[in-house]
Amino acid sequence: MPETTCCRLHQPPLQNTAHLQQAQTTLEQAVHCQGWGLHSGRPATVRLVPAAPDTGIRLQRLDMADTPAFRLTHDCIISSPLATVAASPLTPGLTVATIEHLMAALHACEVDNLLIQLDGPELPILDGCSRRFMSLLEEAGRSGQAAPRRSIEVLRPVHVEGRHGAHASLLPAHQADTLDLSVDIDFPAPAIGQQSFQMVLSQETFAQEIAPCRTFVNHQDIDALQAQGLALGGSLDNALVIQHDRVLNPDGLRFDNECVRHKMLDTVGDLYCTGFRLSARFEGHRTGHALNSQLLHALFASTENWRFSDGSPPVMPSPG
Repeated sequence: MPETTCCRLHQPPLQNTAHLQQAQTTLEQAVHCQGWGLHSGRPATVRLVPAAPDTGIRLQRLDMADTPAFRLTHDCIISSPLATVAASPLTPGLTVATIEHLMAALHACEVDNLLIQLDGPELPILDGCSRRFMSLLEEAGRSGQAAPRRSIEVLRPVHVEGRHGAHASLLPAHQADTLDLSVDIDFPAPAIGQQSFQMVLSQETFAQEIAPCRTFVNHQDIDALQAQGLALGGSLDNALVIQHDRVLNPDGLRFDNECVRHKMLDTVGDLYCTGFRLSARFEGHRTGHALNSQLLHALFASTENWRFSDGSPPVMPSPG
């Protein structure tokens, strides 16, 4: 498989100053990145384009003629256990897959408004984590906008349960305007086993503790996945491959608990599919994409569960 390439337009660092924290932001200029789809195994290009205030995160498929961009909301996410997949409410059958690693980077870097353009149905997997997306955002730069940021405040606990004892919760934040997360996993493979990790989300903590952590797979599951048309672009360059008590990647683990850190990365991306930052505490046990999506639907099922930080009515924007 050819090496992934990224086009970098310039290299100023992301601004992280106080005057940007309460204002909406977008990128200073467009950037694009090329790679391979994890599941399709096909070449994939994504272009990140600055967007106007209050437009949110929007997705557009350029390979399908005359299909408009759509705004990402939790209602766009469709059931998929192995990736976060968004379906357009404007164009039947149009989906965009494997968005979670980019969404996690956008969440951590506090990018509010952006147009994401793709030449196919899946984002490039790059090196299986968010590290390259973070670099791309740093090189694009971030620009403050003349509009206040709205976040979502969780007002009371919301809880969902999944299969085999999995569960996830959103609770009111311990401290205003923060998202702190606690995730634990339990896998039968001794190389993974039981792991846990906690973090308060910020650009710095995400970049240092979470962004480098790769997606992972059990070696024994690969044939079955590929028979279903999944993981066709997977390799040791973009995934941790676990075989019972061994890690097959020549470079080994980046952290002793890299697997649970990657689960947290996925969660940070999944939670940003609301299009807004959350002021909340997240707790997840053996959670995954489907359960995270279920949790967001439970949150927005009642206006007693949440409110916007600026006091505006608790009504999510239209995805159109």
